Amino acid sequence: MPRPQRKDAVRNRAALIQAAREIFARRGFEASMDDIAEHAGLGVGTAYRHFANKYELADAIFDDAVAAFVNAAEEVLRENDPWKALVGLVERTLEAQTFNRAMREILLGRHQDDPEHHRSMTAAFVRPFERAKAAGQIRADAEVSDLGAIVLMLCTVADATANRNPRLWRRYLPILLQGLRPGGAPMLEPPLPPEALVPVNSL
Repeated sequence: MPRPQRKDAVRNRAALIQAAREIFARRGFEASMDDIAEHAGLGVGTAYRHFANKYELADAIFDDAVAAFVNAAEEVLRENDPWKALVGLVERTLEAQTFNRAMREILLGRHQDDPEHHRSMTAAFVRPFERAKAAGQIRADAEVSDLGAIVLMLCTVADATANRNPRLWRRYLPILLQGLRPGGAPMLEPPLPPEALVPVNSL
């Protein structure tokens, strides 16, 4: 029978996980174990006693976050309108990465020791996409990989404008999604949200 962990060890592990959440959200996977340990107010040796490396620590955080996303993708299938369900899932995905650089890097497939989180998140779009397509709400020649490319483009926009306008992706989401609609059916009434990155008269 394994010995129970000491109370200070339990506290230290919890402190490291919380610190990692905050550091990964701000700095992404470029953050080091030293950064996390310092933020937790612990020595790096203590961090390595709990986790072999920063990727193992990241797994302790993002396993649950990715699982919650995959479950949400299953739940949208209960929505009566397949297009509305799909758009809601895309918005939820992009909102999750808006202020969390590590989630954005997972979606972009960057700086990860194990790409399973990326695969799980991208695979979650397949059934909602195919359902909307079968309902005639997506053009016949579109594929789920096209939607994946749209999400990647908008994550790249968010990455480039994180310090200035982190929700700028909301402006380009309706423009890009309209291209998936049969005959370019309108999805959103104007005006587009939010303001453009560069005003038209400055081009």
